[in-house]
Order: sequence, then C-alpha cells, then structure tokens
Amino acid sequence: MTNQEIVKRINDLRIKHNAVILAHNYVIGEVQDVADFVGDSLELSIKAAATQAPVIVFCGVSFMAETAKLLAPDSTVLLPEVSAGCPMADMASAEAVQALRKEHPDAVFVAYVNTTAAVKAEVDICCTSANAEKIVSSIPEDKEIVFLPDQNLGGNVMKNLNRKMILFPGYCPTHHRIEPAQLEAMRVKYPNAPIVVHPECPVEVTALADAALSTGGMLKYVKESPARQIIIGTESGIIHRLRKENPDKEFIALAPAPRCMNMKKITLESVLKSLEEMQTPVELPQALIERAKLPIERMLAIK
Repeated sequence: MTNQEIVKRINDLRIKHNAVILAHNYVIGEVQDVADFVGDSLELSIKAAATQAPVIVFCGVSFMAETAKLLAPDSTVLLPEVSAGCPMADMASAEAVQALRKEHPDAVFVAYVNTTAAVKAEVDICCTSANAEKIVSSIPEDKEIVFLPDQNLGGNVMKNLNRKMILFPGYCPTHHRIEPAQLEAMRVKYPNAPIVVHPECPVEVTALADAALSTGGMLKYVKESPARQIIIGTESGIIHRLRKENPDKEFIALAPAPRCMNMKKITLESVLKSLEEMQTPVELPQALIERAKLPIERMLAIK
C-alpha cells in the first residue's frame, strides 16, 4: 500500500472505532500528520485525561501510553509498537524508589513523567519538562526533595531555582549525548541564530543555549522569535512540526542530529496494524492504576 492508501485506511478505522490518535512531537512527520493531536508529555497527558474516546492510539514510547491509560482507564489505549520503550524510564525501578524512601523517609519524591506506572505508584507527585520548576516551587522550602529519574532535568531545575535536591542518576541517552562542543560549533557557523535546547540536556549544555525549554515551550519560543534561523537542540522529530507551523523560518538540528530510535519505531504501518488488530493494548492492574494516577492528578491540579 502507498502512504496515501495507508492514511485512508487509518482514517476509516479511526471512524469505525471512534478512536483518537495522539502523537508526541518526536515521532516521524507522517505519523504526526495523521494524528488528531500532537504535543509534548504534558499536553498529551491533559488530552488523554480529557478524552471521551473509547480507543486511544498512542504514538510515542511505552511510559506515555501507560500514562494515558492511568488518566483514561476506561479507554482502550493502544501502543502501536510494543518495543518502543524509554531507556531513561527503565533506569528507575520501583524497588530503587522504595530503597530511597527508606533512606529519605521525610522527603517529597518528585518523578518526571518519563517513568513507568510502577514507579509513579511509589512517588508523591509527577512533573514534566514544561512544569518541573513550578512543581518543585510548590513544595515547602524546608522539605527535602528526591527528584527522579532524570539527573539533567533535575540539575537544571536546581540551578534555576537555587533549590537543592537529591538527584537519581538517570538520563535520556538522546539528550545526554549532546555536548557543549556541538553548540559552540553552531555558534561559529550561525552566529545570529538562537540555540534552543531541551532541559533533559546536561547543565553544561543548557548554560550555553539561549533557552532550555520543553518541546511545547520550543514551539511557542520559535513562533515569537524574530530570528529567521533557529538551532534546535532536541530530538530532531520536532523539526517537522516547527517547519509546518513556521514556514518562513529555517530550523537547523545540531550535528549530529539527536535521534531517539524508539520514537522512530512508530510508523504509519504500525498505526494501521494497531487499529486493524487492536494491538497492543496497555494492561495495568486496577490497584496500580489507582496508586499511579494520584501523583499525576496532583501535578495537573497545580495551576
């Protein structure tokens, strides 16, 4: 089948199943184009919580599909590619969090949404890269904070808020590989272009950028920026959307371009197969759903 035929079939099945297709900004462009809604982790969490759709096809990695299931437990949530995992989420286990609880029994545990449902069930509140500073700021100054699993996002929050936290030693391999030298080289090549990076990058990298923002924050930043050229320091899939929404601007990926191979596993063919065969449904025990959704609901309640 051609891509056009696949898209038509997806649209037919979307109507048949009354399905909603959600896609992260990092998946390939043709999957973004077929989605009902494209966004970052926070936006997709809110969308999942608000949807009344009986079927959600989640085009992203596994923890995102789990989060959608936590927030829309009555919906069938399909992950088109079951092997699309998240190395960072896998770095933090529920057992590791339980062990940290014993060491820091009075601490507030803040988990980046890039964690498994089992880990979310062990923490107090979640955050995303878009709202991490707001969530940490909401915690009383005299409370100890354990932040997991991303040491880079946590480190950037610590620097920006001047707030000490205990950081779990996890990271996103895609962003952790970005080095200061890459930004310095871009400064020389494109001296008038602002550099925008993701706060999952190391602190040494964000210190050299003009802004460190979530993917949703990047979309807003580049729309408002007068610059004609902008250098993007995050997973290169977002450049598809940036170009669509800002056709008058040039977006340049760092070299080499950061790529998450797990995000790239989601294809039009896998989306079609998921709708044809209702595969692969996210299955979570009800007791786990009840515990794991609480820290997400606490996050969403903070305006």
